[in-house]
Amino acid sequence: MSDVETLRSLARGALESLELSRQRIDDLNVYPVPDGDTGTNLALTTRGIVEALESTGATDRPTLAREATRAALMSARGNSGVILSQIVRGAAEVLGAAETADSATVARAVRGASDEAYRAVRKPVEGTMLTVIRELAAAAEEAADSDVEPSGLLTILVERGEQALARTPEQLVVLREAGVVDAGAAGLLELVRGLAATASGRPLAAPPDRQEPTLEAVHLEPSRYRYCTTFVVEGEQLDAASLEAEVETLGDSLLVVGDSEALKIHVHTDDPGAALSLGTRAGTIEAVEIADMHRQTEQREERLLAALPGGASRSGVVAVVAGEGNRRLFADLGAGKVIEGGQTMNPSTADLLEAVEAVGADEAVLLPNNKNVLMAAEQAARVAGRPVHVVPTESIPAGLAALVAFHGERSAEENAAAMLEVLQQVATGEVTIASRDSSVDGIAVRAGDYLALLDGDAVAAGPSFDEVTRSLLDRLLAEPRDVLTVLAGEGAPSLNGVLDQLARSHPELELDVHEGGQPHYPLLLSVE
Repeated sequence: MSDVETLRSLARGALESLELSRQRIDDLNVYPVPDGDTGTNLALTTRGIVEALESTGATDRPTLAREATRAALMSARGNSGVILSQIVRGAAEVLGAAETADSATVARAVRGASDEAYRAVRKPVEGTMLTVIRELAAAAEEAADSDVEPSGLLTILVERGEQALARTPEQLVVLREAGVVDAGAAGLLELVRGLAATASGRPLAAPPDRQEPTLEAVHLEPSRYRYCTTFVVEGEQLDAASLEAEVETLGDSLLVVGDSEALKIHVHTDDPGAALSLGTRAGTIEAVEIADMHRQTEQREERLLAALPGGASRSGVVAVVAGEGNRRLFADLGAGKVIEGGQTMNPSTADLLEAVEAVGADEAVLLPNNKNVLMAAEQAARVAGRPVHVVPTESIPAGLAALVAFHGERSAEENAAAMLEVLQQVATGEVTIASRDSSVDGIAVRAGDYLALLDGDAVAAGPSFDEVTRSLLDRLLAEPRDVLTVLAGEGAPSLNGVLDQLARSHPELELDVHEGGQPHYPLLLSVE
């Protein structure tokens, strides 16, 4: 097997292992803030590496190492994902320069990963994934002195990692008080578990049992700051120290990693726009991710409370969603079943009924999220063998806004009423690409032009994505709004200029930016 095929296989194994435990790791997440997204962030970061390796044409080790390092940096999400990107950097630098990948080389790679991870964090805290990667490095160096093969070495690291993970509550007070192990460390162990199984040619073992939450683990103080903000700055001769000093004044949990041509910034702040503005002064920004940690903490608490004895949900949500990123968003917000569908791929009534039966609650709320799915959803509700209420959401952003109002302990009827009330306060926008010359709502559109729709009505068209998007935003924000949700579609143009201008013109606006991945619509927007 070639180097590139071996690397692809190992990366896929690591991702599969993380995905199997993603929700479990999210539920463990109490440090540095209880936002319940560590498993998701680690999986998304690893997925970015997998996708880069799947599409690369490189075959030599140095190039593969550089591409894996850049993919990890660009796809890194959250505190844990950024640290993981540096673990990948440290390991890749050693493996890319090595002629053979024997156990001694693997041991040097794990030590390089540990050193790079510690360098990335200004104030390292023990009892976290930093501790586990350091202990793995020590274990690898001890075992490499014997005749153990790399696959056997990785198996040894899984055993040492399990021991190190079990000790994390002894090292970090917040973990001990919550009665959990560290989420980032648990995620790192799952990644190594996937590597070991793949290298040995064994199937992945069943993931560890989910750790039942305690009330102490559920009720935790949210972050002092509201927004987890990450983005990449690209340019020439970037000064990491200078940018770090400027961004540091805006919040905490700061990480600035990368090199003189590309830096990944992670900060918890109340002013994401100010952080983005600092980035645009230094270079060009991309891969912007802004998450509301206070909202995430509330959602985590609701999810864990439902898992406590006697806390089973009375009703659940079935959502029809297009785009991998969007599907993850709906799942993270509490949708019990997310099925693929949308403008050109409508699920059948039978598909919807099957999802309702699998939702794991006595009653269900159905979010079609597209007018073309509404009729099948209503038909499924009529023939289902349990109470099902359809909330007539006609877009993915509308569905997300409605889902925030969902509470599992309420009936489907009560949830549907609460969701409908939320939808009355929501306006939605879409930017799509015209497939032919036409006139839509009195607006002339040429094939290939961007077309902006406000609550389904055409409001602007033209060849410039930025101009059409700004025109749509002007209309969406014509009256005071608190929150703007942005879902970037598959192959969407860069949002750098639009977001930077938006931060300057509406500094009070809460931005929630995600890579939705939906086809046909480069941009989906909603305001509340």
